[in-house]
Amino acid sequence: MRQRTRNMVPKKVVGSEHVADAARRGRRMIEIMPGDIVTASARESAERLKINLVDGPIERPAVIETDGATAARRSLYRRNPKWTSPQPSANRAVRRISRLAIVGAGGVGMNVAHMAANADMVDDIVLTDVVPGLAESIALDLNHAGGITRSRCRVTGGTRLGLVADAEIVVVTAGRPRTPGMTRADLLQVNRRVIRTVAEAIRTQAPNAIVIVVTNPLDEMTVEMLRATDFPRNQVLGMAGTLDSSRFRRSIADKAGVPVADVEAMALGSHGDEMAPIVSRARVRGRPLADFLNPEAIAFCVRDAVTGGGQVVALRKTGSASLAPAHAVLELMDHMRGARAGPVPVSVMMQGEYGIDGVVLGVPCWLGMNGLAEVAEIPLQDEERDQLNAAAEAIRKRLA
Repeated sequence: MRQRTRNMVPKKVVGSEHVADAARRGRRMIEIMPGDIVTASARESAERLKINLVDGPIERPAVIETDGATAARRSLYRRNPKWTSPQPSANRAVRRISRLAIVGAGGVGMNVAHMAANADMVDDIVLTDVVPGLAESIALDLNHAGGITRSRCRVTGGTRLGLVADAEIVVVTAGRPRTPGMTRADLLQVNRRVIRTVAEAIRTQAPNAIVIVVTNPLDEMTVEMLRATDFPRNQVLGMAGTLDSSRFRRSIADKAGVPVADVEAMALGSHGDEMAPIVSRARVRGRPLADFLNPEAIAFCVRDAVTGGGQVVALRKTGSASLAPAHAVLELMDHMRGARAGPVPVSVMMQGEYGIDGVVLGVPCWLGMNGLAEVAEIPLQDEERDQLNAAAEAIRKRLA
């Protein structure tokens, strides 16, 4: 048997699997010790996932010792009704988006432009819409607001789809909105033609862009965008689960009587009647949903999430939700640029994950500036897996 000397430090090979594991854990750095070997694929993965490979050893702060009484007091306080979730750390490398193109200057598109400009997360925003003067007026209005917000972002607008040229991210909201009594599936044939026209402009003018599809029916339109652009799946994302999960969290918070910051929950599946709010993974202050709500209340929260979009349509009569979908788009862009960490629900083309292949479905994903980095396969109950499969089959039938 070979003996190690006292001063010998075993070398480690850092591969792409180590980088992927760090991303799954929400880490932004991997320490590389002297003598460690970093593979080329690991460096490529680290660049794609925005994880820093830092030469070690890194000097670490001294461990603060806590006596047993203090530790017990903190543990008991966490169970107290007054306990609130701590704010997430902001110590992450955050990138600015160089150019954001928004196709469709209606409610969602206008609000995405407004929030992105106000957050000063983009250098250049371009809005395009078929209605003459609409995108231009919104762009001018937002530039005027910059005198108050001091945003460095510059906004332009026009009617030409060629304005998407050289965009890093293209958000597609163009299409007919729902009206009362109309399902998302009813929009399929109308908005399919819109998506194909937009896709051709993106394919020729912005071939490296990440496309975020918002147009309904969302899962089906994401499939159409993939087909028409012939982009790889990492470049075409559907905004759905972010919005559905937000509605699910809000409903749980209201029923449980807690701040929404204390709730963690997600909705997967399709952006419609086949939505699958994942009850088994939902948590209130870190504890299972059943500790706070009875089965009837939980069932209400599930129905409330599934019907949330329809509730807005019924009240507005002539349009659908615009503010919450815009916030959902910003959430995806924040994950892509490193302002948020962890998996987020996104509609992507499935390639065997969760046993599903060849259809777009909302699942938790890791995102980076190249779009989809990896689908996160989380443990689900059998009933929840059945819901995902049912959603996949429903989408296939509608597309057929």
